[in-house]
Amino acid sequence: MAATPPNPAASAPRRKVSRHRGEGQWAAGHFTPLNGNEQFKKDDDGLNVRTRIETIYSKRGFDSIDPNDLRGRMRWWGLYTQRKPGIDGGKTAILEPEELDDSYFMLRVRIDGGALTTRQLRVVGEISQEFARGTADITDRQNVQYHWIRIEDVPEIWDRLESVGLSTVTACGDTPRVMIGSPVAGIAEDEIIDATPALEEMKRRVLNNKAYSNLPRKFKTAISGSPLLDVVHEINDVAFVGVRHPEHGPGFDVWVGGGLSTNPKLGVRLGAWVPIDEVPDVYEGVISIFRDYGYRRLRNRARLKFLVADWGAEKFRQVLEDEYLGGRRLIDGPAPEQPVQQWRDHIGVHRQKDGRFYVGFAPRVGRVDGATLTKVADLAEAHGSGRVRTTVEQKMIILDVEQDKVDSLVEGLEALDLTARPSSFRRGTMACTGIEFCKLAIVETKQRGSQLIDELERRLPEFDEPITINLNGCPNACARIQVADIGLKGQLVLNDRGEQVEGYQVHLGGALGLEAGFGRKVRGLKVTSEELPDYIERVLKRFQAERADGERFAAWAARASEEALS
Repeated sequence: MAATPPNPAASAPRRKVSRHRGEGQWAAGHFTPLNGNEQFKKDDDGLNVRTRIETIYSKRGFDSIDPNDLRGRMRWWGLYTQRKPGIDGGKTAILEPEELDDSYFMLRVRIDGGALTTRQLRVVGEISQEFARGTADITDRQNVQYHWIRIEDVPEIWDRLESVGLSTVTACGDTPRVMIGSPVAGIAEDEIIDATPALEEMKRRVLNNKAYSNLPRKFKTAISGSPLLDVVHEINDVAFVGVRHPEHGPGFDVWVGGGLSTNPKLGVRLGAWVPIDEVPDVYEGVISIFRDYGYRRLRNRARLKFLVADWGAEKFRQVLEDEYLGGRRLIDGPAPEQPVQQWRDHIGVHRQKDGRFYVGFAPRVGRVDGATLTKVADLAEAHGSGRVRTTVEQKMIILDVEQDKVDSLVEGLEALDLTARPSSFRRGTMACTGIEFCKLAIVETKQRGSQLIDELERRLPEFDEPITINLNGCPNACARIQVADIGLKGQLVLNDRGEQVEGYQVHLGGALGLEAGFGRKVRGLKVTSEELPDYIERVLKRFQAERADGERFAAWAARASEEALS
């Protein structure tokens, strides 16, 4: 399918122009920017800011940066200003952006499909140590995030990343973000289909392409051929899920319109089976629908999930086929089967289809540092073939390990506090960036999550059920609180002395893959940070006491009394 020119007036399908501004849909002739974000995107494409960073801002310093670049277009190259130290959560929604901005940046390195070579990982680690004060968090979208980045150092960082085939392009902004994929694509024994060729072609078509660099909001993509459903496909704007068609064989089931944040929606199936060589065409079609028909009037309604909710799957598929696939009819296909196991993170030692093994291991809530990453690269080279993966649970995997080297690798990881045999709490706890660096956050998350793991391991050493505990510093759900067994949304709460302190609103019983759904909120159930270990210990003991044989936490939480959950 030919790429569409970036000019909105030329690229959108022709429609009768209406004087009513509607939802700001280009396909309806509504090209007038309706908010500040749409205006700065119209004034200059976000991809163009790179030149100014390299030629002006990196030479003249932070104070020379245009505000629309600083808090807007620089995101197209993975850069966000980080939170100024010492500003408490009560001021997050009160202060102006310039009062929250530090003169340092978070920089996000996109790692599509979580795929890294040890050479790439070593460069990531070296950049962390030299330019980012050692920071290098693994995110739940398979990226790496640096902090403490100076604008003066950005061109050098880009040069080093790009010298090994990595990039920060459209890692943020109203763009096609990182494409998450199965971290064991092409090697897992149980794989339905290897999605790697499709992912690579999708990247080739859209990255750095101005036809897709001005979307209504961010656009999240997932693709996997694993029967474990290991890429949280239900909460992406578009997802391709491996299935076997009874007549046509392995291919992909298409989902659209998923997303969380403050108005969560699960994606819906289009009911279409797509062979691997047609996936990039369908992907371009979906992203083009979002560009042309997406809502641009209100930022809080600009995600694809709102258009899908209004149109429904049938209309969405019809528009896709008629207007963006040249009238081609997609083949009806089956839904993916439910995964046979609850853990979908690939942690532990697993046989590959070539007889070697891959070893998945668990950092603490995604927090690692550059020195550790370079040591992981060393271990991967000594024990494997030089291939490493990140996962959507803030974990990592080393591939291609010979059987006689597995035990040595596991021991080496343990020495780095990167266990391949984690407790349920270490394995299932995630945390977003939190107030340490994020300007939207209200509470601390990373350190709290790490301390919580230690405390629960001490209190409940025999607990071995799959459990997910997700901590988020604000309502935006970067850590997927609504689909966790125990989701914790950061906010300020009153303690028993009437003082305002950091705490969490509790969501219970969310799930993906197995009976996907959002967790329930018990009326008035809020927990201070200090009370968190006590509360989770209490709830998990009640779960153990009341559960039916084989019952998952999410199923128990859905039927438990409010008293049992309090």
